[in-house]
Amino acid sequence: MKPLKEFTIPFVGLKDGAHHFEYEISEAFFQHFEYEDFNDVNVKVNVILNKKTTLLELHFEVLGDVNINCDVTNEPFNQGIRNDFDLVVKFGNEFNDEFIDILIIPHGTHDINIQQYIYELIVLAVPIKRIHPGVIDGTLRSDILKKLEELSPDSHKERQDEGDDIDPRWNTLKQLLTDK
Repeated sequence: MKPLKEFTIPFVGLKDGAHHFEYEISEAFFQHFEYEDFNDVNVKVNVILNKKTTLLELHFEVLGDVNINCDVTNEPFNQGIRNDFDLVVKFGNEFNDEFIDILIIPHGTHDINIQQYIYELIVLAVPIKRIHPGVIDGTLRSDILKKLEELSPDSHKERQDEGDDIDPRWNTLKQLLTDK
C-alpha cells in the first residue's frame, strides 16, 4: 500500500521537545485502505510528537463519529468514538514493528508514516456490537424490528397461550423433557 504523504512526519528538522499535529479524517482515508464498513467518517486526530535525543514519543488521540449500520436493523446511525494510544519510536539496525507500542526504525531514517496507526485506532474504537441507540431506548420504529418481535420466542409463547394449534410432534418431544 502506498503511504499517504500528509501522514508522513519528517522529524529530522524538528527541535527536541513537543510538536503538535492535527488531522481531519474522512471517508476518503478509509477508501485508501479499501475498508468499506463506514458510511461516513468525521474524526479528528491529534498527535503529539515528543522528540528526544535517542527516541520519539508519539501520543495519538482520536475523537469524532463514524456512520455505520446497526447490526440488528441495518439502519445507519452515527457512532461516537474516542481512543488514544502511545507509541515509542526507537532507532536500531533494522525495521521492527513486532511490539504493539514500540516501533524500531533503522538509523538514518528521517521521517515516520503514521497512517496505519490512525487507521487501526479508529477501527478499534468502534464497538464490536453496533446497535442503533433507538433500538436500545425503544424509540426506533422499523419494519425489521416489528418482524423480529413477531418471531421472538416470547411472542411465540404468547401465541401458544392464546390457543394456537401446536404440531402434535412437539408435544411428544416435550414429554421427553419431563420424563425421568
